[in-house]
Amino acid sequence: MKKLVVFTGAGISAESGLKTFRGSDGLWEGYDISDVATPEGWKRNPKQVLEFYNLRRKQCIAAEPNAAHKALYDLEKQLDVQIITQNIDDLHERAGSSNVLHLHGEIRKAQSTLNPRFIYTMNEPCLALGDTCELGSQLRPHVVWFGEPVPNLERAIQLTRAADIFVVIGTSLQVYPAASLIDETKPGCEVYLIDPAAASLPVDSAVHKIPYNAGEGIHMLREMLTE
Repeated sequence: MKKLVVFTGAGISAESGLKTFRGSDGLWEGYDISDVATPEGWKRNPKQVLEFYNLRRKQCIAAEPNAAHKALYDLEKQLDVQIITQNIDDLHERAGSSNVLHLHGEIRKAQSTLNPRFIYTMNEPCLALGDTCELGSQLRPHVVWFGEPVPNLERAIQLTRAADIFVVIGTSLQVYPAASLIDETKPGCEVYLIDPAAASLPVDSAVHKIPYNAGEGIHMLREMLTE
């Protein structure tokens, strides 16, 4: 069975109503990214950061997997599918996908500020100042912020190098180091890029570009793979 590795970004979750990370005004849900997605922002105003991610968490819980998420799950009937995602929501899992690696963390989990290896699944949608881990330190969102290392990157590179087919969906390939995964594919690997802006994205000419949104693009991809 061929190994299909799918690398997904905010574009796939946008079809479930979740706003994409990068806005033209540099804001995310009305917040400056430097205030809510950096260690410095956390130090300056942890209460604001917690409130921001509480909002995002509630939005993620309310959202439903869309046709693109479900189509990736259906591909498991034909291929050995591994998903690598930049997204912090759990829509891939809720659609049924068996193998999902989160590069930038998971919104429905919290981690210790003292030791990031202490990670907890959240049963409630909100974190507050005073919520602590078993070590007694404040809990923070289990999210990789700008300036922090990406713990799952090496695993993602290993998976990418083993792929027979590598598909990028819904990402502008601007967030590094995750964006460099497309350069890790082995010789002979079929590479596809699904994104409305695919034609303008800086990728190798051998990449098959599918300039559609995630739902339509995956439908076209399935037809191409069948051929």
